[in-house]
Amino acid sequence: MSSAKAEDYIKAVYQLSDGEEPVPPSEIAEALDVTTPTVTATMKRLADQDLIEREEYKGSHLTEEGELLAIETIRHHRLLELFLAEQLNYDWTEVHNEADRLEHHISERFETELAAALDEPTVDPHGSPIPTADLEQSKENDAPLYEFGEGDSVIVAQVADRDSEVLDYLAEAGITPGTRLEINEIAPFGMVTVTPTNEDGDESVSLPEEIAATVRVRDLDPDEPDNGSVLAG
Repeated sequence: MSSAKAEDYIKAVYQLSDGEEPVPPSEIAEALDVTTPTVTATMKRLADQDLIEREEYKGSHLTEEGELLAIETIRHHRLLELFLAEQLNYDWTEVHNEADRLEHHISERFETELAAALDEPTVDPHGSPIPTADLEQSKENDAPLYEFGEGDSVIVAQVADRDSEVLDYLAEAGITPGTRLEINEIAPFGMVTVTPTNEDGDESVSLPEEIAATVRVRDLDPDEPDNGSVLAG
């Protein structure tokens, strides 16, 4: 098995993992757009390499070695996303797929030099935390937008990076990491209406449930100044 394929599977297990429950093959298959039998066969090979532990008919856990590999791959990915956005003028809708292709092929020296050139960043263009060089992953103190209530004031912490059309939609609505949102209404059928506060004004926007689910936010500190978005499109 190629190292790139192994890293893709390990990263998927890491990102899908929720607590102590094993990650089912069907979830990995959906995330990687492959068949469930393909996942099952691949998981067996990864178990032989001591990267995962399998629970028959349930799913997989990462071993300590597998978890470190996943975090390292995520660090590569997010550093590359930021480099592409900041230094090569890629749009934030384009960097995910490009970083997916590159993340498996950089050396440790390149990673170190890249991080230094970017001034040791802590988040990528979508607000996702970048693991440290010691492969420590910071705890995220944010939650999905729909977990908050009407009248709450929040700050956008991060948005999911996989769907370029969703990212286009959010950018057009002025919703990017660092943007302050006032939650106006949460409709029974899932539509969330918010008012972003940024340089373009205070125009309300209604987010369909599937788009609102991609936005993670944190409580607004009442003493925190309103600086608008930290991402310029």
